[in-house]
Amino acid sequence: MFNIATAPKPAAQGLLQDGLSLLGPAEFLATLALPADQWQAQWPDLARSWNRLPPDAHLRDGGHYRQRRHACYVQDLKAGTLEQAPHRAHWQPVDYNALHGGFERWFEPVEPAVAQAPLWNGLLASLGRLFAQVKPAAQWFIEAHQFRIDTAGGVGRPTPEGAHRDGVDFVVVMLVGRQGVKGGETRVFDAHGPHGVRFVMEQPLTALLLDDARVIHETTPILPAQALDAAGSACRDTLVLTYRAGGFQAPV
Repeated sequence: MFNIATAPKPAAQGLLQDGLSLLGPAEFLATLALPADQWQAQWPDLARSWNRLPPDAHLRDGGHYRQRRHACYVQDLKAGTLEQAPHRAHWQPVDYNALHGGFERWFEPVEPAVAQAPLWNGLLASLGRLFAQVKPAAQWFIEAHQFRIDTAGGVGRPTPEGAHRDGVDFVVVMLVGRQGVKGGETRVFDAHGPHGVRFVMEQPLTALLLDDARVIHETTPILPAQALDAAGSACRDTLVLTYRAGGFQAPV
């Protein structure tokens, strides 16, 4: 199990057999049948939106290292539609997030030009179709999170809650970029056994796909790779997507 480094598998097979799939940039685009020429031409404009993320006001560890935006969608797999849902709070039970669970967190919405971009919507829909091959579903309730973790305070924590599950069906962690940082090792472990893998996502558009019921995951803190001048910045940007059948997570 988890022999992703030496025995790469098609994404659906990896999810079915191992509960995860790690895809390099070219493999990611090919797996989802996303047009590489369009991504090369249009993705940089969307990626620049990570420079405009507002601070996350809900960090309970007292840190100021995370910036974030949030959007929700409903994908109807039978009708072949993907619709953005009205803006809503992000909520997780404390069983899945002991640090930030149990209360509604309202984040600034993803910018309309990003949330409605054909490239962005094509990515979400393609992933939903892939996950339906692993677990048939009539609808996916999708949450999209833009994250920037910086080291302005000396250390940044991509997962301050530690190793966790998200309480959904599938999770995607896609690297948008990293600059001037060291650390940030991604760790994925069998939720019911001792097996696991560790790796550092370094190339933009590297994507980790997870079956949330079968694995737990975390990313270790990041540190500046070297001393920065006053205008310098060191950060790690990711797009995190969650897919859940049966509705968005919400307080009972």
